[in-house]
Amino acid sequence: MAEDLIRYDLLAQAALRGVVRTVLADAARKGLPGEHHFKITFATGAPGVRLSERMRAQYPEAMTIILQHQFWDLNVREEVFEVGLSFGGVAEKLLVPFNAVTAFFDPSVQFGFQFDMTETEAAVETDAAAPAEKPAARGPSPVAEVKKSAPPLVEIGKDEKPSESGAEVVSLDRFRKK
Repeated sequence: MAEDLIRYDLLAQAALRGVVRTVLADAARKGLPGEHHFKITFATGAPGVRLSERMRAQYPEAMTIILQHQFWDLNVREEVFEVGLSFGGVAEKLLVPFNAVTAFFDPSVQFGFQFDMTETEAAVETDAAAPAEKPAARGPSPVAEVKKSAPPLVEIGKDEKPSESGAEVVSLDRFRKK
């Protein structure tokens, strides 16, 4: 098989993260339309994630937030989004880089996707953890372990009724040749 020098996998991931960015930016400007709301899972240990030590201790690897009724100050920039949420009655401000997002789901229309942590993101995290070592271009990474422990997208929406259209959320891995 020929080597993928274009890296379609990375391009597809970037495009899907662009969808998340666009949807959140629209919600920040206009509010949530109709019954739409979002469940967003992200790796709490990813570079650039900002949350309180209390929340980091409670969610050391991954966390799912719901943007529906009680959130405020949603601010979306090119690489990150920031939002205010209440956890157990305590207001928190989160800053989440789009590269840290591992899953996005809109239960109102049964639409979502799960992201792979790319080799580029793995290399950034590995370099930060051990600057003297160069990670293998396609080898295992600490980020992959975060992904394994993050709740899968199926569980994120498990309380929701499946749509009658038979639509399902799939990972991009399903389409990759192994």
